[in-house]
Amino acid sequence: MLLQGALSDLVQWADRWQLSLSVDKCCVLNIGILKFDAILSVHGVALPVVQSQHDLGVIVSGDLSPTLHINDIVLKAHRRANLILWAFESRDVCLLLRAFLVYIRALVEYNSVIWSPCTVKDILAIENVQRRFTKRLHGLLSVQRSLVCKNSTYQTQGRPS
Repeated sequence: MLLQGALSDLVQWADRWQLSLSVDKCCVLNIGILKFDAILSVHGVALPVVQSQHDLGVIVSGDLSPTLHINDIVLKAHRRANLILWAFESRDVCLLLRAFLVYIRALVEYNSVIWSPCTVKDILAIENVQRRFTKRLHGLLSVQRSLVCKNSTYQTQGRPS
């Protein structure tokens, strides 16, 4: 088996350089239509086959679709937005917008080059985070809200602003 041989060579290389592999964090992720049925192992421990894997802050699925990751960050962003509106006693719009940019926008834009949305559903889900937050800011008229969104929104590649 060619893949198991390559995996064994990697384990030997890591051992030779005194690098420890965390077998508990290793898994097999089938990418594409074809399913790999052979059982791979590291140090005699069979690696589990998973449908998606969280790696460096990005959820990678077997079909390489960013939807699973986008749903996760949108949920986290909505929770964080609710927390900001709940925790800050001040209702100063500038302060709340700054908090949004610092704490929420950074979360949404992290590694966006890798998981750039390609479906309208994913794009709208991401844009809805900012739309929902700015709607909840009292004293921000709809005209101002659209200008704020236009000036500070996370623009996706290829979409007109």
